[in-house]
Amino acid sequence: MRVLPSERLPPGKSEGEPLPDSRSELPPVIRRTEFVAFALAGLLLIAVVTVLYVGRAFFLPVVMAFVIGTMLSPAASFLERCKVPRALAAVLIVVAGTAVVAFALALIASPIMEWSTRLPELGAQLRDKLHVFDRPLALWRELQGMVGGSEAFPSFQMPKVEWVQPTLEFLSPTFTEFLLFFVTLILFIASWRDLRRAMIMTFSDHDARLRTLRILNEIEVHLGNYLLTVTLINVGVGVATGLICALTGMPNPAGLGALAATLNFIPIIGPVAMFAVLVVVGLVAFPTISGALMAALAFGGLTFLEGHFITPTIIGRRLALNALAVLLALAFWTWMWGPMGAFLSSPLLIVGLILKEHLLPADSPQLPQA
Repeated sequence: MRVLPSERLPPGKSEGEPLPDSRSELPPVIRRTEFVAFALAGLLLIAVVTVLYVGRAFFLPVVMAFVIGTMLSPAASFLERCKVPRALAAVLIVVAGTAVVAFALALIASPIMEWSTRLPELGAQLRDKLHVFDRPLALWRELQGMVGGSEAFPSFQMPKVEWVQPTLEFLSPTFTEFLLFFVTLILFIASWRDLRRAMIMTFSDHDARLRTLRILNEIEVHLGNYLLTVTLINVGVGVATGLICALTGMPNPAGLGALAATLNFIPIIGPVAMFAVLVVVGLVAFPTISGALMAALAFGGLTFLEGHFITPTIIGRRLALNALAVLLALAFWTWMWGPMGAFLSSPLLIVGLILKEHLLPADSPQLPQA
């Protein structure tokens, strides 16, 4: 006689023994409705990622304005308490921030413009300095030929200049994106209080309104603290890098310090890129390899101390992010939106963790421990 699946006994139960009354004692079964729900959630996630990727020109400046506006809202509230109208406070904050960024870019642009006029000369100098690695590379190629492998290290060639323009076009937003960002940022800061009230009053339940208020307050406080502390830390890194460059005899230490402070806003990628810049500048500026690597090695030690001891101590455990989560968020948002996505990766990760804490609290039902 054929036994239907619904008539089969659970594991460990004998015939004649009553089935358990509680649903928690029944064997886990993935129902069709749950499978459909998971599939729809996956399709929704894919659709959202696709829309964000395709609509980068619109969503990137808008999300950037929302995140930075939330970070700067405490400053606008402070000016408002000082009897400054919020709309005027928004304009003053954006103008002051733009002036600071323009000053840093001016310090960075000065050596770049100088070096760009000497690219052929600098390329020849760098190629001559790297001839010291010709013999180790030749030995490695001979070893590869003996074992039948392919040539892993081709002969060194200076990259062509044609890559500069496409790279700058990718890194530099268009004028329309800049305009959309600044207008959205000013309007967001000026109307943030009304937006908060509208989001809270969207819910009719008192508990939902209270939860929304707590989430918005926590996001505003934590993003504001994150921007303030990270900015102060990065300014300190820039000053220390400038001092290192000055002490080691590197050219234009002020510009290199400003570049280090700017790149340090991008986790992981920024310090690595700055280390590579210091290595290249040192190889061009110094006659020996040891002298060329002094500033880069000192900067590596500085960033190690900053990343492992100074920043976690100042930011604290509340904003201390898991290294794997930071890396995955950095990789995802960099792939999605480029360098600006890398800058947004940590703030968006903080927002996600805050939402998770409030919407999925620790006292909610959890899976049993294995």
